[in-house]
Amino acid sequence: MSLSVIIKWGGQEYSISSLSEEDTVMDLKQSIKSLTGVLPERQKLLGLKVKGKPAEDEVTLGSLKLKPNTKIMMMGTREESLEDVLAPHPENDDVVNDFDIEDEVIEVEHREENLAKIARRVKDYKVEEQNPPREGKRLLVLDVDYTLFDHKSCAETGQELMRPYLHEFLTLAYEDYDIVIWSATSMKWIDAKMKELGVTDNPNYKITFMLDSAAMITVHTPKRGVVEIRPFMKAHLNREKDRELYKLSRYLKEIAKLEDFSGLNHKHWER
Repeated sequence: MSLSVIIKWGGQEYSISSLSEEDTVMDLKQSIKSLTGVLPERQKLLGLKVKGKPAEDEVTLGSLKLKPNTKIMMMGTREESLEDVLAPHPENDDVVNDFDIEDEVIEVEHREENLAKIARRVKDYKVEEQNPPREGKRLLVLDVDYTLFDHKSCAETGQELMRPYLHEFLTLAYEDYDIVIWSATSMKWIDAKMKELGVTDNPNYKITFMLDSAAMITVHTPKRGVVEIRPFMKAHLNREKDRELYKLSRYLKEIAKLEDFSGLNHKHWER
């Protein structure tokens, strides 16, 4: 006996009528893949349950007692769409990876070639202000990769790779700091990540502006004003125990009471 179902995904409906009761959930997923491009392993079909649990791939459709034209909601993302958010960022020869910079540095503030680099970048780079800076607030610049987001692990959605306490951290930080998002990647990449994580339009805080690799110059400088925290990697293994942003929010709240940050040594910020 043939079955007909309607898959709801991405604001559209897809009709499938080529299956029978003997076909399995995996057969259904393969049909969905042919229509949407979403791989079976990335599909989550809401409402298909057996004894209160999600139906396994080998379960026959007949055993699910589906009514004709049953509407099934699917969650999932096409592989090529995920690449925009989850894939490693493109290499940029003009950018130095944060974790590759060695401890030994050279004082460079007054070197003519570096001052020229800075002047040229200030002249050429246009900052797209999203929200105006607030009077009396310090500027907090946050790197995306490994600080807010595990960008190398695999996941169905960016939410699964979001660092724990991210929104709580940004909400608390916004009380004392204007927030800037930075990454050594393209602006398209950064914008996609921030939207996926729910940062761009969060009602509890505002992003002042975002900076991409085009705003950078390659200069090794003393790490003044840089708070180094443990990188967030292997999200699926570390999500439950990572409390770095929670601890950092307390530190930033404490130093916000100071009028001058120039004498701070952030090396032992956790103490």
